[in-house]
Amino acid sequence: MGVDPAVAAIAAVVLAVVALAGGFSMIGALVGAGIALAPAHLLGGGILIGIAVGLTGHLLGHLAATVASVVRSRSRHRTLLDLLTSPDPSRPQTLILDAPTPVAYCLPAGFSSITVLSRGLLDRLAPPELAAVIAHERAHLTQRHDIVLVAFRAWHSALPWFPIAARAADEVAVLVELLADDGARRTTPDDVLARAIATVSSAQATNFVDPGSAPPRATRDRLARLTPAGVE
Repeated sequence: MGVDPAVAAIAAVVLAVVALAGGFSMIGALVGAGIALAPAHLLGGGILIGIAVGLTGHLLGHLAATVASVVRSRSRHRTLLDLLTSPDPSRPQTLILDAPTPVAYCLPAGFSSITVLSRGLLDRLAPPELAAVIAHERAHLTQRHDIVLVAFRAWHSALPWFPIAARAADEVAVLVELLADDGARRTTPDDVLARAIATVSSAQATNFVDPGSAPPRATRDRLARLTPAGVE
C-alpha cells in the first residue's frame, strides 16, 4: 500500500526545504564564526561575514539561474511536443508521441501539466501495467517533485566541488521515483507495477519527471521494493 498523497506531498516540500537549508546552514556557520571572532579579530570576523554574504548571493544566483533554465527548457520541450504529438482522446492532459520505444514522462507546468506516452508504450503494456505507469507519472505532478529536483540541482550547480551536494542530488532523484511508485501503489498491485517498470526500463525508456535526472540504480531500487527478491 502506498503512502497517502498528502503525506508524500509534504515529504516533497520537506526535501526542498532541506536542499535550501543545506546551503544556508553553511552561511549561518560563517556568520556565527565571524560574529564570534569579531571582538578579538575585527578584520578576520569581517572577512568571514563578507564570505557569508558572497556565498548567499552565489546560492541565490544559482537558484534563480537554474529555475530560469528549467522554465526555458520546458517551454522549448512543450513547443516540440505540440509538433510531434497528438492529444489522447481518452485521457485528459495526455499527449501521444508516435514513437516505437516505450516512453512515459510528465512535463510540469502548473495547471497545464501534461503526461506524455509513446505509441510503443501503449502497444507494449497491458492495460493494468499502463495504468500503473500513468499513476506513477501523475504522482510526480501532484506531489510537485519537479520543485524538489530543481532545488537540489541548484545546490549542486552552486557547489559542484562539494561531494555532499552531488550525493544529495542523486539520492533525492531516486527518492522521488520511490515516492511516485508509492502513489501508484495506492491503486496498483506491486507485481503489476514491477512488471511495468521492468518492461519500460528494458527498452531504456525515460520514465521520470525530469528525463535523465535519476541515476541508473533507480530502476534496481524500485524493483527491489516491489518484489520479494527484486528483479534482475
